[in-house]
Amino acid sequence: MQKKRAVTIKHVAAEAGVSFQTVSRVINKGPHVTAPVRERVMAAVAKLGYVPSLAARRMGGSRSWLILALNDKQPTIEGWQSRRGNDWVDQMLYGGMLKCAEYGYRMLFELVDSHAADFEAQIQAAIGALHPDGMILTPPHSDNQIVNQLLRNEGLNFARLGSRREGEGFAVFMDDEAAAFAATDHLLALGHERIAWVQGHPEYNASADRLRGFHRALEARGLAPDPDYIRPGDFSYAAGIAAMETLAQLTAPPTGVVASSDETALGVLHAATRLGFRIPEDLSLVSFDDTPTVRMSVPALTAIRQPIAEMTARAAELLIEAKAGGEVTTEGQLLPFELVVRDSTAPPKNA
Repeated sequence: MQKKRAVTIKHVAAEAGVSFQTVSRVINKGPHVTAPVRERVMAAVAKLGYVPSLAARRMGGSRSWLILALNDKQPTIEGWQSRRGNDWVDQMLYGGMLKCAEYGYRMLFELVDSHAADFEAQIQAAIGALHPDGMILTPPHSDNQIVNQLLRNEGLNFARLGSRREGEGFAVFMDDEAAAFAATDHLLALGHERIAWVQGHPEYNASADRLRGFHRALEARGLAPDPDYIRPGDFSYAAGIAAMETLAQLTAPPTGVVASSDETALGVLHAATRLGFRIPEDLSLVSFDDTPTVRMSVPALTAIRQPIAEMTARAAELLIEAKAGGEVTTEGQLLPFELVVRDSTAPPKNA
């Protein structure tokens, strides 16, 4: 069997009737190429099935054609090991990888542990090995001043997902406080007044933002937050179970609960069912994230849908445009959330 010939840039040049330098400029989105020539080259690329060599592109200029995303190591690995999955990671890769591909880039994904003694060394090793053109930081790294300073020292552009804090780097976020307000106000509008809140991980700034939104929604209706209804959490399933078991023992249990993550909401759901609460007849439940599990649970959960893929895509786009020398806005990028109402919320029984 004859081995298939590898298609090179010279084959594309011959097919398009241009120099291979012109092909390189088209592939690398360089200047001084007319629209007809660009179209002819891209037609030749498509016809021949040419795939540019990343190694060759890296040697040919100042760009690596790589965007590197950092994610929190321990919770990500725990999600994989427990086979619960990581929809947040899936959505991040989905948005970032497709946007990078539009620009001829690749997005890589690295796990770093902010609690490890060699935390900075982990990041420096990744940068030294890959030389990315930009980095995407996900919570809690987005607001980690050590990481931000390290990247500034390296001269790297970076984007901070989920961070509203002023500072260097491109901030791309949704309004967590407004989202929590909307989730809580949905229950208030149904007639609930005894509403509990299960908090997120204290290391994530979004957790404090969401708690403020919860308080603000209650106060806007003339209600004072009840400390007994505010339960600690860390975005985990176990936190939801523990919160519901405590709430069920109160003299006046809540008629509505807002959980800071889908996993926590599922913990609340399963504990509530075991303890004799019917959803939504006895207890309405709202979640954050809107992963497939809450859409397929029984009942399907009302949830705040985070624009994770959209945020990552925008972050990648900003980094790529900045590396190319284009004019890039330094203003924070606020993306909209959505409250998706499903079967887990209804008016309280005595309303």
